[in-house]
Amino acid sequence: MTVGTVLDKTDVFAANRAVGRVALSVKAADGRTRRARVHEHGSLRARFPNGDGARLDAVLVNTAGGIAGGDRFEVDIAVGEGARLSVTTTAAEKIYRSLGPEAAVNVSLDVAARGTLHWLPQETILFDQVNLRRTIEIDLAADAALLLAEAVVFGRSAMGETVAEGHFFDRWRVRRDGRLIFAEAARLDGAIARQLAEPAIAQDRIAIATVLLVPGDDAAVAAVRALGENFAGEVGISTFNGIAVARFCARDGAALRHDLMCVLSILSGGALPRLWLN
Repeated sequence: MTVGTVLDKTDVFAANRAVGRVALSVKAADGRTRRARVHEHGSLRARFPNGDGARLDAVLVNTAGGIAGGDRFEVDIAVGEGARLSVTTTAAEKIYRSLGPEAAVNVSLDVAARGTLHWLPQETILFDQVNLRRTIEIDLAADAALLLAEAVVFGRSAMGETVAEGHFFDRWRVRRDGRLIFAEAARLDGAIARQLAEPAIAQDRIAIATVLLVPGDDAAVAAVRALGENFAGEVGISTFNGIAVARFCARDGAALRHDLMCVLSILSGGALPRLWLN
């Protein structure tokens, strides 16, 4: 840039946006799961608190301290044959207000034969006037296993915050042996608080989550339903097409986290990431 050059506002905005990418692959060797490749770019990092067990734990770190309009983040994870990987985040991810441009988060997960992936990030917290587009693409081998939990909280109620307006688009696709077995898209536009108040949507609750278990069967469903009296919010679970799907709806993030931990402790065999227990 030469002296006296006047930068366009769009260029200034783009130059101050956060970009992050993690590409991680793991493999099984001698009864252990080890890193095969780790690529980090921008403000996204991966850390590994343990490296000697049959399962490898990975923690995603966003050094940008949150996500705002115009930011771009990508996570690409591949679990090799017979490998076992658990992925979480250091804390809840905060998605701040946008001045216009959308924030984008793209997640790609691939699990090879006999591989197991636990995708268990902590909650995503949305702020007022958020603009977020997220995609999650998952490819599983025929005998791969997946436990996935994604939670979204619309504002921190303990701080008196609400998400009155904004845009939230969430698209999921899960394929098993190349065949689509789960697909959904959620979109809240404009007056988000008013939409969440609708009985058919969240009935004034602000914290929601989905848990997927592949393969999932009637035994898993029965185990979760047996916890019914312990839930702080509403939890429903069913099985179809070889997978189990649990839905959560709670009055706030604390109640949602309580219910998630109850269910995940059962479905994961008690192997929750340590950061979930802090």
